[in-house]
Amino acid sequence: MAGPELRLRFQRCFLAAQQLRSFPWLELEHSLRTSLDSSLLLDILHRTILHPLCVKYPLSARYRRCFLTELIKKHESATAEPLDELYDALAAILNEEESTHCYKHYLLPTGECVTLSESVAVISEGTTGLVTWEAALHLAEWALQNPSGFRNRTVLELGSGIGFTGIAICKTCNPKTYIFSDYHHRVLQQLKENICLNGFVLEPEAAQHIQLEPGGQKAEGANHQNPRVIVAELEWGSVTEKQLLALQPDVIIAADVVYDPEVTGALVGLLQQFSTSRTDRKPPEVYIASTVRNPDTYHLFQAQLVLDAVRRGTEDTTPHTGCCQSELPASELLLPLKGTWEP
Repeated sequence: MAGPELRLRFQRCFLAAQQLRSFPWLELEHSLRTSLDSSLLLDILHRTILHPLCVKYPLSARYRRCFLTELIKKHESATAEPLDELYDALAAILNEEESTHCYKHYLLPTGECVTLSESVAVISEGTTGLVTWEAALHLAEWALQNPSGFRNRTVLELGSGIGFTGIAICKTCNPKTYIFSDYHHRVLQQLKENICLNGFVLEPEAAQHIQLEPGGQKAEGANHQNPRVIVAELEWGSVTEKQLLALQPDVIIAADVVYDPEVTGALVGLLQQFSTSRTDRKPPEVYIASTVRNPDTYHLFQAQLVLDAVRRGTEDTTPHTGCCQSELPASELLLPLKGTWEP
């Protein structure tokens, strides 16, 4: 009989809409062939398609259809009796119209869940910021393993996108203040909606004007402190002195922002501004997770960081790199300013 681990793996993979090939199908087939009991498939069905989160906030119809089709194939290949519940669930989905947006649910090791509304397309409304990228998952995983780096501190996230990393940190790492930031108006709108969806409530004026406005959190049943939540519209190349003085982060994080040579200069310049703008003259720690798609772009970013440090005659701003402990081999964690980390 299949243990709870197999069922949980199916649940985690499905709710986060991972690629179907990443599911433990072989283990499922083996379990189905060694048992005539249909309870395993019924349990997986209720942990996935019929999970309360998926019913209320459904994954894309296409994804659910593909998953159910594969599940039915595995069931039929085991020469088991037809399971009406599987076919009924598929019939219900076949009647659904495809939407441009869907939901995904990321189960955290702490038991918390981050639910996000995302675009079904990688590029939508002129931006790639309406989906969750691998580096964001990677950075959140690292943060959850190192909560002391965020506890009772002011954290600024650059290029927050639709909010996965920040929401995960707010739910598990107890920051004093968390500042989400982005620039694209549609991304900011989706970001606000996802923050509210996860129990964080922005003040009315902040919900209308995304400008350095504080919010509070009312997450029912949460066992974590309530950080001060801020959403800021931040354009890297034109940050004002007023914004610098208002933000004052202890920690700066970002995921998948080193993807275009044209923006790396603005990013390095912004980090340099933050390193010298704190009233206590203590530069913030900076953590950047990057999926290395183009090594030239990645190395350019590293070189610009070193050059910036040389210009200012500093010794503690040399970039440090290390491979993260993750199943994402193309990702690295880059600590470009103050701070060190051993993998």
